Amino acid sequence: MPPSEGAAFGLDVGTSGLKGIALAGDGRVLAQAERSYAFQTPQPGWSEQEPELWWQAASAVLDELRAATGAPRGIGLSGQMHGLVVLDGAQKPLRPAILWNDQRTAAQCEEIEARLGREHLIELTGNRALTGFTAPKLLWLRDHEPHVYERVEAILLPKDYVRLRLCGELAGDVSDASGTLLFDVAHRTWSEEVCRALEIPLEWLPRMLESPELSGTTAGGTPLAAGAGDQAAGALGVGVAEPEIASVVLGTSGVVFSPLSAYAPDPQGRTHTFCHAVPGAWHAMGVMLSAAGSLAWLRNAIDPAASFEALVAEADAWPPGCEGLVFLPYLAGERTPHADPDARGAFAGLTLRHDRGALVRAVLEGVAFGLRDCLDVLLAATARPRAARISGGGARSALWAKIVASALELPLTRTLVDEGAAFGAALLGGVAGGIWGDVGEAIAAAVAPTETIEPDAAWARVYAESLERYRALYPALKGALA
Repeated sequence: MPPSEGAAFGLDVGTSGLKGIALAGDGRVLAQAERSYAFQTPQPGWSEQEPELWWQAASAVLDELRAATGAPRGIGLSGQMHGLVVLDGAQKPLRPAILWNDQRTAAQCEEIEARLGREHLIELTGNRALTGFTAPKLLWLRDHEPHVYERVEAILLPKDYVRLRLCGELAGDVSDASGTLLFDVAHRTWSEEVCRALEIPLEWLPRMLESPELSGTTAGGTPLAAGAGDQAAGALGVGVAEPEIASVVLGTSGVVFSPLSAYAPDPQGRTHTFCHAVPGAWHAMGVMLSAAGSLAWLRNAIDPAASFEALVAEADAWPPGCEGLVFLPYLAGERTPHADPDARGAFAGLTLRHDRGALVRAVLEGVAFGLRDCLDVLLAATARPRAARISGGGARSALWAKIVASALELPLTRTLVDEGAAFGAALLGGVAGGIWGDVGEAIAAAVAPTETIEPDAAWARVYAESLERYRALYPALKGALA
């Protein structure tokens, strides 16, 4: 690639580390870099991280990418959503950031839904008050650390703190802000009504931009895109921008992501409805908390030394439906469709014939049924997609991908590069830097679909029956635990 062409850089500020990628205009990966960091759990259920760690990691990753490719044409940002960064008047963090997986805010969630009414809150923000979201964290700070709260002058999301350090701008994007519970998702702006009800000053909130828009420039003059939350950026990275194509992420958690042409929240708040990283578009997202995490749990419980490949090979010896064995994957509670932190997992239908491979097959199928629950709830807001892109570590298993395709009754396509949110962030950076004219052009140039996994019609018929047994387990188990 001629040096004058320049590369698009993408940075993804994750929970356990920061990933960076440099892309050519045709989507070739020119360089990658990563730095790990830790988070703290000072009390059970708490999760915090020092923002300085993100900046140190971003600086190191950018230096490594620049050394490999030269100065970038543009930089895009993505990152973990919902985290609360509070700044003082000198734009310095007042305390460690409270992360998306922190669970300390149950009382504040109840307060928010009481103040605004659950239905009205969903109408305004597209979501229920959940412990991971940003607004409950602010109220917790008000209630438990008033000495910190009274010094707050600005709040940011994690990736936006890296932006502040890169270009000195207090700014954010509409997709990431959609997960704060302070955002009017329909009108793509901060909600004056929610902020007034919660007594949160609007002047604390950064200016809002669409994801590919220019948010500032670095000291070296590189354009910096507004960026996107990790799920929206990850969807862009596999080419999911239009309602006909969904995204299925088979990572530690599981996600079914569907672009929307109009704002259409689920009235019961079973899914998340956010602004998409495509200007003027939205997306609905169903989330299950233990997808590939369920398989990791089983491996660690029965044979930590076994490889995932060996376990899946044993599962492949069992027929679809696993002779009536069903697994409920609610190992950490569940979001979609139940929004129940107290939901629990289970195996049901065990017989003397079932062996280790059968347990693994039941886990693979149970996760697929959880994803089907997500899809079916999304269909209340959007037309059935004709296909989906699949990504995440679990998607690399041919058997698991075929099970998921058959349970969803959707063709699933892999892409040549599956680098998730960092890839999508680089596309946004390339638009801001003029490599591509808009998000659609970036996807057409850089995202390359490869193998498509078709549903197996015979398997789909078996799974339709298994799904009924799966769905009957949750209310029965909930009653047994009550």
